Amino acid sequence: MDDDYVEAVLDLVEAIPSGRAMTYGTIAEVVADQLEAAGHRRRGGPRQVGQVLAHAGSGVPWWRVVNASGAPPARHLSRALEHLVAESTPLSADGSRVRLRQAIWFPDELE
Repeated sequence: MDDDYVEAVLDLVEAIPSGRAMTYGTIAEVVADQLEAAGHRRRGGPRQVGQVLAHAGSGVPWWRVVNASGAPPARHLSRALEHLVAESTPLSADGSRVRLRQAIWFPDELE
């Protein structure tokens, strides 16, 4: 993965407000749009976003990134849920996933 892509993913994840969340797929789409608008080729997808977070995402609020059903990363489920609860992120009745209808966040404008 190239540095431009990694930086774009990490910058976007850093921008997700407390109590909100984005999906891997939404991040991939936003980053692809940003790269294209900056004159670069579109690239990446949900798996690449996950790879960026797994390898370089420890310094950003990785727990705010969930899969399409709102579930946090399985490998770090308890830690992610602790963070999400502490931030008052809307969760499902059983507390196992983010309620995306209430918590989803989109950047206001793409640069």
